[in-house]
Amino acid sequence: MAKSDCWYTYIVLCNDNSLYTGVTTDLARRIDEHNSSPKAAKYTRNRRPVELVYAETAESRSEACKREHALKQLTVEQKRKLLLKSPVDIRGLANQPA
Repeated sequence: MAKSDCWYTYIVLCNDNSLYTGVTTDLARRIDEHNSSPKAAKYTRNRRPVELVYAETAESRSEACKREHALKQLTVEQKRKLLLKSPVDIRGLANQPA
């Protein structure tokens, strides 16, 4: 497995309107896994389909995981405000190579 130079911290909106936060080096692959693979997170397997609603880049896995942890500490209301203020245009981001 080749190491990626870019990591992503992302949030998906689940079918039940809940939010799931994770990290990956390949957004398109990971979103596909969440929607159709047994490799999906246990949380999202029962809440399909999911939609990518937020993503940001990090320079390392460590930084991505630290950001994931910080996002998971936010309340649902704080996360939804973050999504509304997000300067990141995630349209097509999942289709870009990492």
